[in-house]
Amino acid sequence: MTTLSPENSLSARWSASFILGLHPFVRTEAWKFLTGYYSWQSSQDERLTVDSTRRKNYEALCEMYEKIQPLLENLHRNFMETRTTIAYDIQKLYDKDPLGNVLIDKKRLEKILLLSYVCNTQAEYQQGFHEMVMLFQLMVEYDHETFWLFQFFLQKMEHSCVINIGVGKNLDKLNTLINFLDPMFAEHLRGKGAGTVQSLFPWFCLCFQHAFKSFDDVWRLWEVLLTGKPCRNFQVLVAYSMLQMVREQVLQESMTSNDILLACNSLIDLDADVLISAACLVYAELIQKDVPQPLKDFLL
Repeated sequence: MTTLSPENSLSARWSASFILGLHPFVRTEAWKFLTGYYSWQSSQDERLTVDSTRRKNYEALCEMYEKIQPLLENLHRNFMETRTTIAYDIQKLYDKDPLGNVLIDKKRLEKILLLSYVCNTQAEYQQGFHEMVMLFQLMVEYDHETFWLFQFFLQKMEHSCVINIGVGKNLDKLNTLINFLDPMFAEHLRGKGAGTVQSLFPWFCLCFQHAFKSFDDVWRLWEVLLTGKPCRNFQVLVAYSMLQMVREQVLQESMTSNDILLACNSLIDLDADVLISAACLVYAELIQKDVPQPLKDFLL
């Protein structure tokens, strides 16, 4: 594994990575900087100490969970329901590659998700988290790395993908953005029902991971979102760009609100670089306009 250090100046070279994406050889290490697992200013020795501390903290949390699990089972109905949901979601995961090799350990995945649910009071378990954690398990070797990367990712992205924190606001701003940039399309969507745009909440809850043709594409977009570049809440511009992909179909065909949702859900096998470029063009268009202050405060 390549070790990144201030001397290598990963942060200084990020503008190139933003355009080209991270090479798989450095992705694991780079993600620890992007999420906050490591400090950008840390030395190699400091990172070894941090990793050891995170491993010990993870083991302590696991021990705590083992001790309180009987109490949770007896006194907290939500825990039992959530555990059942997690187990069901994990069983649905396809865990083999095209050659039939097992990619993930579902038992380890379930343990990490349950521990995250017990420890995280802000982001309760929601469908899609199991797929996020799966991607982290594919990226790193050890469970403590998977757990902490997921925690730091949620902290960075809660304004985007956590239902009870940021998803509603993202949908509201997406609606505002459509009204501002494409009023004709906005009027058409309003005619299909007030909840048409709101029904796109899975895009944000899943952090767009169902839209792409490969895990690399998912990681590619997430890496851009983690940088906060080219603007805050770039995920709203991504969603707008995806909606523009079905715009002509929606306008030309007599589609109900459900038909529009099906058309949006059919956006799969996308190329991350193409989508990111489209969203960057939306950003370039915005900075040339007199953007309403609430939208400017949220995006620019």
